[in-house]
Amino acid sequence: MIFDLHGFGSQLAAGTLMTLKLSLAAVCVGLLLGLLGAIAKTSKNAFLRLLGDTYTTLVRGIPETLWVLMIYFGTVSGLNALGALFNQPDLALSPFAAGTCALGLCFGAYATEVFRGALLAVPKGHREAGQALGLSTPRIFWRIVLPQVWRVALPGLGNLYLILLKDTALVSLITLDEIMRKAQVASNATKEPFTFYMTAAFIYLSLTVFVMAALHVLERRAGQGFVRNEL
Repeated sequence: MIFDLHGFGSQLAAGTLMTLKLSLAAVCVGLLLGLLGAIAKTSKNAFLRLLGDTYTTLVRGIPETLWVLMIYFGTVSGLNALGALFNQPDLALSPFAAGTCALGLCFGAYATEVFRGALLAVPKGHREAGQALGLSTPRIFWRIVLPQVWRVALPGLGNLYLILLKDTALVSLITLDEIMRKAQVASNATKEPFTFYMTAAFIYLSLTVFVMAALHVLERRAGQGFVRNEL
């Protein structure tokens, strides 16, 4: 079946590009937060462990939709006050920035546990070998630990990114023009909701297939030199 998009094809394409931009921006924020959270949760410092536990418990205990709404609308009064102080009455957090912060925050909370498991999977002897070679702690982490963490964590992070890609639809609630927002506008204009929501579903499915293929390539590259145990 060929859907008649009534001239909204370019709008849906623009929405797809916005979805990709948002997901990539959010995953960058989330990876950084997840790695820092994992380091905190595996630290010997009790305060850092408490900080990491608080972050993951708080963020994972509240739905992503509420984080999007709270970050977007919760910053309005603060930014208005800040704008008035600096004579900038139009100061506001854009929907894209709010969506990036909210989705990145949520991705990071789940990625923390993935990274924590990967950090614990690195044998202690590898760090001791780096110390025996006279390497500094940051260099040991960057050259010895992190490559192994990346290899172990990649499948889990890939699954989280696929979830994040679909969670970008939540940002339509704050009027960001991503796929769902464009599909909703087109549906309201043409009174053909099935056509445009099915088109949106096909776009998400296509993006998912593409990302899964890219993740497969990354996993093969990250696993070079390692022997997999076949069950």
